[in-house]
Amino acid sequence: MTDATTSGPLAGVTVLDLTNVLAGPYAAYQLALMGADVIKVETPHGGDLARRLGTSARLNARHLGISFLAQNAQKRSITLDLKTEGGAQALRRLVATADVLVENFRPGVLERLGFGWEQLRALNSRLILCQISGFGQTGPMRTKPAYDQIIQGYSGMMSVTGTEETGPLRAGFPLADTIGGLAAAFAVSSALAGRARTGVGSVIDVSMLETAVTAMGWVVSNLLVDGHEPRPLGNDNGTAAPSGAFATGDGLLNIAANKQEQFETLCALVDRAELSTDPRFAERESRKTHRAALTAELERALATRPAAEWEDLLSSAGVPAAAVLRVDQMLASPQIRDRGLVHELPFPGGGGDPLRVLGNGIRIDGAPSTPRTPPPVLGEHTDEILAALGYSADDIAALREEGAV
Repeated sequence: MTDATTSGPLAGVTVLDLTNVLAGPYAAYQLALMGADVIKVETPHGGDLARRLGTSARLNARHLGISFLAQNAQKRSITLDLKTEGGAQALRRLVATADVLVENFRPGVLERLGFGWEQLRALNSRLILCQISGFGQTGPMRTKPAYDQIIQGYSGMMSVTGTEETGPLRAGFPLADTIGGLAAAFAVSSALAGRARTGVGSVIDVSMLETAVTAMGWVVSNLLVDGHEPRPLGNDNGTAAPSGAFATGDGLLNIAANKQEQFETLCALVDRAELSTDPRFAERESRKTHRAALTAELERALATRPAAEWEDLLSSAGVPAAAVLRVDQMLASPQIRDRGLVHELPFPGGGGDPLRVLGNGIRIDGAPSTPRTPPPVLGEHTDEILAALGYSADDIAALREEGAV
């Protein structure tokens, strides 16, 4: 383990990251931020596909695509061709010394490579295997390929995003991948706690589809419990009114006046106190019924000031409100700056401007979860990791001759 990974609640935990693109790498990144020594096992033939994904063609050509840079700081990279005997043997040695193996191959691929759960457990009875897939390891869709877009659509997420006029829309970022990755990191942490009690490893089956569905919460429960068919409401929140995005004199303002006292305060502050006694709006359920009329009345009042001014006025009075920001505005905001969410690292391979990456928004004992090393160049730590497993310089040279690393 390197000096950079010795702090945090997962210090001393070794994670093998056999994942690609996002859900798996995101899960392993969360573990790395908590202090785990994450060894990213990549194919010598290009590595993680995310190395070639991003808006910069120049970085994609260097196998440092922005999609990769975003989720792989604080990891070490070893290249192994698991279809060669030398590469497979090196992974066996790694498994014997590891605590966790995270993979997101299509179900059945790991078994075909000779690393099914029975083989892994024989190598290390304390190992925790976390398998992330689109639809889970069982069921009629288990072998179907899936990316975030596929899961957003199949889960029903897209059906409740947008408006009746736009039709289904995907979220503007890989929401299903991220939720799946968070669920996997949580499951691994839970399994580590369980192993501390039993001394025995376990196998975890993470379905991106199912984690996406569970994240929809009350939207699904409205149908399960009340038979209410969910529909897209645009920027409105179906549980309350006024709760959504409202036009102001300059910019959109999110308001969530979910409590009666918040609604009454809102009406007074926008100089429309009479709205709180209007029969259409006086009670919670009637406000939902007459949502469009209430929005029109409030937006007429909100047009007198910009969103930033209303945000300060309403928030100070206990009414949840905040401007709708662009990404650049969010990054420049005093709150994000004060919390230290963005971290600056040396650029992988040296040279160029520093690399800025995100942490995870979690503080432990007041300290942010901070990556200390940049994302690795493909295979950057191969010799270092193999040497720690007992390979000599001649052994490593032989593996290279075989094409195993």
